[in-house]
Amino acid sequence: MTQPTPTAIRRTPDDGIEIVWSDGTTGAYSPRLLREACPCATCREKRTAEPPSPPLLQVLRPEEIAPLVVLGMKPVGQYAYSIAFSDGHDTGIYTLDYLRELA
Repeated sequence: MTQPTPTAIRRTPDDGIEIVWSDGTTGAYSPRLLREACPCATCREKRTAEPPSPPLLQVLRPEEIAPLVVLGMKPVGQYAYSIAFSDGHDTGIYTLDYLRELA
């Protein structure tokens, strides 16, 4: 049996994406969900590292001021997509299996 593949990808009102899969299911992905689940080595390492001590004076990070949006997606072969975010991050390779898992 072949794995489901995307038949349509469109932007959602929250600047995320929606994927319609060949088996008829639809997955909605918010920008925050995709960004926090980034599979790149740097992001995986940050998720498992000890959290840093909070600063004495909390300063907002740029991504906390401006809303996070998905800027674009590029296919990587026939098995994945690279997703670019408004915070400048674009190194994660999201396999089709991983995108299905996140839905």
